[in-house]
Amino acid sequence: MSRELPEYPWDTLVPYREKAAEHQGGVVDLSIGSPVDPTPAIVRDALKAATDAHGYPTTVGTPELRQAIVDWYARRRNVPDLELRNVLPTIGSKELVALLPFLLGLGEGDVVVHPTAAYPSYAMGAALCGAEALASDDPAEWPVGTRLIWLNSPGNPDGRVHDIESLRLAVARARELDAVIVNDECYAELGWEGSWASEPTPCILDPRVTDGDRRGILSIYSLSKQSNMAGYRAAFAAGCARVIASLTNVRKHAGLMVPAPLQHAMAVALRDDEHVAKQKALYRRRRDVLVPALTAAGFRIERSEAGLYLWVTEGRDAWESIDRLAGLGIIGGPGHFYGDHYPTFVRLSLTASDERVDAGAARLRAASGGETL
Repeated sequence: MSRELPEYPWDTLVPYREKAAEHQGGVVDLSIGSPVDPTPAIVRDALKAATDAHGYPTTVGTPELRQAIVDWYARRRNVPDLELRNVLPTIGSKELVALLPFLLGLGEGDVVVHPTAAYPSYAMGAALCGAEALASDDPAEWPVGTRLIWLNSPGNPDGRVHDIESLRLAVARARELDAVIVNDECYAELGWEGSWASEPTPCILDPRVTDGDRRGILSIYSLSKQSNMAGYRAAFAAGCARVIASLTNVRKHAGLMVPAPLQHAMAVALRDDEHVAKQKALYRRRRDVLVPALTAAGFRIERSEAGLYLWVTEGRDAWESIDRLAGLGIIGGPGHFYGDHYPTFVRLSLTASDERVDAGAARLRAASGGETL
């Protein structure tokens, strides 16, 4: 059965990319959250060491990788009691997000809830299996018939963080509906404000959220951001053993498995916290450069307390802001890409080199009259 899918959102940025390319100082591309910094040497060395991969990998993952995931949740996410049966490696997190409604057997008449400011793949996953997508941040609004609930904390694009109490409320409502609830936590190590500046953001599997009962609850995570492994397609799910077993079974039939060399590289990355701290410091420096420059140029920054993005607005339609930024050689992402609720907002990524971030900040300050280029 064929389905009419919408145009891929980022393709609509082409005219603005062309305008930005005309800037004599070159483009400052803050539109896509794709890492620009090198993959850590320990990860690359681990990949090289595991290239003798003559046999098929297992869908469920090697014991080495699964144990590394379990240990990482205990060490970094305050989830101390996972077992190997509670975790599953995946081929990147976007694949999992887009396929999860299908993997769970959802279809026509089922509802998939996602945040009002959301990466498009949550709604696309519903569309691909014929389910209905509903954008709502209020558990009281989640209707009967909801089968899957997506949280995203820290959020993309808005950097919103759910505290323990808000996660508890969401889980309680999911249980009333007998729905699976999943928190996409791939920016958990990148907190900037409040208590998140020095510690990871809360995990939905935290015992303070679950009261020891993981039934119907999943956390998903990606190494793309914290370890610059976007090109590796390295991610995983953890939580309810029953749901993990169901996903594993479907994925076995579909032949979905993480390549064996990547599994070893993932395990090595998960066991090393030092490179993650160094990467966070790079992003903190870029954020500290961009925030005052954007404020000086007339943008208001909302939420953005964690994650890889700044969620900003001038109080006018986002496409007008995108055009203004393109005139400065800067490319951002309009809020229209992330649902219907934030048409005046722009998402700006921290994933550009120090030199490009500095150049963008200088242009923003100049546009505000703060200096002359």
